[in-house]
Amino acid sequence: MEPLRQVIAALRAKKSLGQNFLTDPHILHRIVDSACPLENHTVIEVGPGPGGLTREIIKQPCRELILIEQDERCLSFLAPLAAHFQATFTLLNQDALRIPLHTLGHKPRKVIANLPYNVSVPLLLQMMEHMDDFESLTLMFQKEVAARLTASPFTPDYGRLSVMCQWRTNIKRLFDLPPGAFTPAPKVTSTVVQLTPRLPREDISWEILEKVVKAAFSQRRKMLRSSLKSLTGNPLILLEQANINPENRAETLSIQDFCRLATAYESL
Repeated sequence: MEPLRQVIAALRAKKSLGQNFLTDPHILHRIVDSACPLENHTVIEVGPGPGGLTREIIKQPCRELILIEQDERCLSFLAPLAAHFQATFTLLNQDALRIPLHTLGHKPRKVIANLPYNVSVPLLLQMMEHMDDFESLTLMFQKEVAARLTASPFTPDYGRLSVMCQWRTNIKRLFDLPPGAFTPAPKVTSTVVQLTPRLPREDISWEILEKVVKAAFSQRRKMLRSSLKSLTGNPLILLEQANINPENRAETLSIQDFCRLATAYESL
């Protein structure tokens, strides 16, 4: 295989695509090792770029590897990696946001990715909505995004992303990566996290809960009796049914509180 650093130098990362390429082989190995075992799994990698993570994945005996890369420049560097992989190798030149990732390959599925920073949250939300179709997601985010994913009530980072993530997944922060681990070096620290599916805490749909949570945090400094007016003409009835103080703010509610709100909203 062509040396990774040589490939990265030839590609020249595009800021418009949110590209920051990992170069440290020890870190690349550590990320993939965190997602193991991969045997008998479909592994999906979003935004492989020069193929640093891909080179580590193909060392594992997974059943199928699916790469999704939007940047056409990367294809000529990724395609040759198929010769070093013993199972099904699929390379898709598409925008991952336009693909139902939860339908690719066969179960069990694992996603391993250094997600492009500019689309990391929309991609995560897309996958979490269909979390039952994945066994795990091992993903890299900006550290501030990872903080939002794992935040608790009464903290500044607690918001819509925290609630939806913790309602639908078990999440672990694995380790941080300094800017110098990338080419070009970003201005922020990155964090690798792992998400696994969890049973919903209540029998409510993703769509209903997300709608309620989004409304509550749309004006997070206002009391719920005001911020929830976009949901219903009389939020006080909704809050009374959910047994929640109308003078509370969204950041004070637990995930169970939001589930009760969503259940009450669905029954209106």
